[in-house]
Amino acid sequence: MREDAVTTDPWGRVDADGTVYVRTAEGERAVGSWQAGEPEEALAYFRRKFDELAGQVQLLEQRVRGTDLAPAQAESNIAKLREAVAEAHAIGDLGSLMDRLGALSELVGKRREEVKAARDQARVQARETKERIVAEAERIAEDATHWKSGGERLRQLIDEWKAAERIDRATEAVLWKRLSTARTAFAKRRKAYFSSLDEQRDAIRNAKERIVQEAEELSSSTDWNATAAAYRELMHQWKAAGRASREAEDELWGRFKAAQDQFFQARSAVYAERDASFAANAEVKETLLVEAERLLPVTDARSARSAFRGILERWEAAGPVPREMRDKLEGGLRRVEDAVRKAEENEWKRSNPEARARAQDTVNQLRRSIEQLEARLAKAQAGGRDKDVKETEEALAARRSWLEEAERTLAEFS
Repeated sequence: MREDAVTTDPWGRVDADGTVYVRTAEGERAVGSWQAGEPEEALAYFRRKFDELAGQVQLLEQRVRGTDLAPAQAESNIAKLREAVAEAHAIGDLGSLMDRLGALSELVGKRREEVKAARDQARVQARETKERIVAEAERIAEDATHWKSGGERLRQLIDEWKAAERIDRATEAVLWKRLSTARTAFAKRRKAYFSSLDEQRDAIRNAKERIVQEAEELSSSTDWNATAAAYRELMHQWKAAGRASREAEDELWGRFKAAQDQFFQARSAVYAERDASFAANAEVKETLLVEAERLLPVTDARSARSAFRGILERWEAAGPVPREMRDKLEGGLRRVEDAVRKAEENEWKRSNPEARARAQDTVNQLRRSIEQLEARLAKAQAGGRDKDVKETEEALAARRSWLEEAERTLAEFS
């Protein structure tokens, strides 16, 4: 076996006695013995061993970078490959495999930190979630009065608790105890409420019994106005008393309504009879309303007021009218009276010398302002100052518009 025949590979050699060496950064290391053939065959064999190792490293790199391989499992695989590379009976750049495994180990370390950070964040979020659940449960236990929805919400909170991530055991135990205490407190309050509900309903029934008895005593009264007011007060008391049991509520309301209907039906019959006797009064007032409406539109406020005063005296003397006609007749007369009063106010304004003087003064000021602006406009046009011309024309247009309005106001005093 020729020694110079095995020195061509940069990563290993075969000694004259057949010993196979691999070259590393630390020096040469014997990896095997080859006695069965040429040195080139030995080198090729041990290179294939290296390729197998390189393939395992590459596969692990792909798994680490391309899958969610757990950091612990990845580190275990890396350690096994490190040991295999360190003791490898192979020829090749074993140092590069170690470097790749080192880089892979750093990547797994970073991923471990990321996983730990994500787990810590999940625990923080889980704690916040469970603290929120407990806080809401305690609010429900303390304040809730809608027992059905409150109980349903507590059941939902328990489901949310079970779905949340677990946190450290001590904190979990403390929060769970608070949640259980809140559920127990809610159940006790609900039980106490329903225990007292029957007592409350009995008290409400007694109060409404008193209201019904008073209503039944009033049902035959003929003091129409006072009794109608008394029934309104009894209705307010009924609403304020609260609700008894459904059976008692229906029975008592039926009695209350029957007593009320008896009174108001009797009152309606009396009013209907009385309204029939007022029909003649209504005819008189309809005639007076027609006479009053002839005063419109008011052209002479003084004579209109005098005529209206006479109509009003006859109106009062005519007496009451049926209720269904009262609003129509009174409203019609009130409209005529409003028109007369407005005409009187306008007449006073027209004859007010102070108001006329103020209106005249406004007209005079606007006329002087227009004269000044017209003089300014002429100067600006003569000087070719287009900007001043535009601004002055706009000011003039505004003043002339104001003057027209002021002159109309002044004309009203003439």
